[in-house]
Amino acid sequence: MSASPDHSGWDRRSANGSSATAPTGAVISPGQARRLACEAGLLPMVLNGKSEVLDLGRRRRLHSKAQRIAIAHRDQHRTTDCCDWPPGMCHVHHDPSWATGGPTDIEHARLLCPRHHARAHDPTYETTRLPGGKVAFTRRT
Repeated sequence: MSASPDHSGWDRRSANGSSATAPTGAVISPGQARRLACEAGLLPMVLNGKSEVLDLGRRRRLHSKAQRIAIAHRDQHRTTDCCDWPPGMCHVHHDPSWATGGPTDIEHARLLCPRHHARAHDPTYETTRLPGGKVAFTRRT
């Protein structure tokens, strides 16, 4: 099932002016579209201006190239305290972890060098969130 928003009739649609068109051509409400997608096991995707997927929900584990570019632009560098790796050499880490339900989106992602990414998943290390959005790793005692 695919549905796309139709904003051409703002004055003659529902109270908030939004609707969706199903592949059959039927005009349905956003609520109906969400229910149909949920029942089919589909997740919505958020696209940027070039129609590149930025939010993949839980259907895809790894971040797309467009997401990596957006995250690197947002963070400008790795997000670990005292690390100097450039964004192009970093991993994109799910925060919270994908294995524990974290989504594959920009909001819940951070750049980590390979060493710090391994520490993020190592139970012998504790992750501390620092002011400004960075993290630090310390060995548990």
